[in-house]
Amino acid sequence: MSTPVMDLFRLDGRVALVTGGSRGLGLQIAEALGEAGAKVMLTSRKAADLEEAVARLAERGIDARWVAGDASRPEDVQHVVDETLQRLGPIDILVNNAGATWGAPAEDHPLDAWDKVMDLNVRSLFLFSQAVARASMIPRRSGRIVNVASIAGLAGSLNMQFIAYGTSKGAVVNFTRTLAGEWGRHGINVNALAPGFFPSKMTRGTLEAVGEQRLAAAAPLGRIGDDDDLKGAALLLCSPAGKHITGQVLAVDGGVSAVHAG
Repeated sequence: MSTPVMDLFRLDGRVALVTGGSRGLGLQIAEALGEAGAKVMLTSRKAADLEEAVARLAERGIDARWVAGDASRPEDVQHVVDETLQRLGPIDILVNNAGATWGAPAEDHPLDAWDKVMDLNVRSLFLFSQAVARASMIPRRSGRIVNVASIAGLAGSLNMQFIAYGTSKGAVVNFTRTLAGEWGRHGINVNALAPGFFPSKMTRGTLEAVGEQRLAAAAPLGRIGDDDDLKGAALLLCSPAGKHITGQVLAVDGGVSAVHAG
């Protein structure tokens, strides 16, 4: 017997861990999961930002907690996972959103900046996915992992200098596909979101330098992302509605990745 369609998008009784969850896209996704009924654990490096984010979610009636940690450090990752298990129970959903960027010409890009971007944008996904799968998802033969990639991982750019960021997000795309192939037998769905341009602390410099109007003009829909545009896609991939979807990369970019420039 089929399930009523709106019930397929409910997450009542689920536990979600969202990295980079104190602001921006991570907080937007956390709001969506919490409003659908999930208990949410947020993590990022700064306790003050996390406290503010949890208070915002609580105002919306969401059961949210926080634990601070550096997603690029294995010991911090394990601490975050252990705290989530202790305080909320087994983890059903992992959203790997923590990330960093660095703008510089490829020929001048600092090596330490390259390593910082790779550690946070790629290594942390592996660390969190492995820790959560071992502790919760593989033993329970169920789980959803959503990795936040970017359309910068789907193609290069003539106008923006992001060699480390673009390379890291390309790695996230194939990390997603490879892990989906390996962990499907454990009942774990692994997918990725590839956002286009959204206003955030990370993109503030680009927005100021290029301008919202010019960025929006590159999209067939003529707009950049807003505070709601990732919610539906994230909920699809985390809920029973997406149970037959794995190994996919969903661009949420106003159509930018679907067209050629010029």
